[in-house]
Amino acid sequence: MTAPELKADCSQCAALCCLALALDAGDSFAIDKPAGLPCPNLSGHDCSIHSQLIPKGYSGCVAYDCLGAGQRVTQEIYDGLSWRDLPKLAGPMITSFAGMRAIHQRIELLVAAGALPLSVSDEAIRCAHIDKLSAKLDPQIVAAFPASTAEKAIDAFVRSLRRYVAQAQTR
Repeated sequence: MTAPELKADCSQCAALCCLALALDAGDSFAIDKPAGLPCPNLSGHDCSIHSQLIPKGYSGCVAYDCLGAGQRVTQEIYDGLSWRDLPKLAGPMITSFAGMRAIHQRIELLVAAGALPLSVSDEAIRCAHIDKLSAKLDPQIVAAFPASTAEKAIDAFVRSLRRYVAQAQTR
């Protein structure tokens, strides 16, 4: 069982968060930006104000972590290609990014569940889920993951682990 590193590596990504996510002007973002449009602060795949995000009103960018979904989509699903070079990839990459973010959130929960005193059978299920989500995934599976039966099964499994939390707290 080898889970992908759940840490963003922006140097291996095509700035998917800066394209895919909506920004709402307020305490965390200085501007409104609809999902699907590149952030006006993007220069290629780099943030032109990265060293000044907080003073310029973008604390939400500093706080955001895709859990490594961006680089996994860019490198694994699209073989290093970018929506910048091939604009027709923008929509599919956004969809894949949303799916991979959901997958990585589930991996994060499953990894954390490893600290619980799981039964042998629950540990085997946990590891099987991590292995399945960590393998090279078909783009259609990634895109369809949110609200899929696979996502629901993992969520149900994670909820079922609540019974171990009380055991872990009494130890």
